[in-house]
Amino acid sequence: MFTAYLVITVLTILANAGMAVADLGRARFVLANSAEVSLPRTWLPWLAALKAAGAAGLLLGLVGVPVVGVAAATGLVLFFVGAVAVHLRARVFHNIAFPGAYLGLAAASLALAVAR
Repeated sequence: MFTAYLVITVLTILANAGMAVADLGRARFVLANSAEVSLPRTWLPWLAALKAAGAAGLLLGLVGVPVVGVAAATGLVLFFVGAVAVHLRARVFHNIAFPGAYLGLAAASLALAVAR
């Protein structure tokens, strides 16, 4: 069980840290997706901060502060539920798999952290 927790949580950390960097760097795909779902560009640094905080919290959970890991995973689940909802509201379905995949990683990290 610990191996699954470790692998999934590390993947979730890397995915969210990578997206935080892309948000902060205003990557072309980030700007295009944000425009498509009517998200103001001014929100990108805040969203990047939330993703980075989630990744950092998951890392703390891995290194010995499990309650922080559970809280971070919970926060990421809520964040990506919101992202999926924004895509649904905007009727942007062609790339909804991306926030869905991040939601899946966060949910799996949460489930494995709680079961640990």
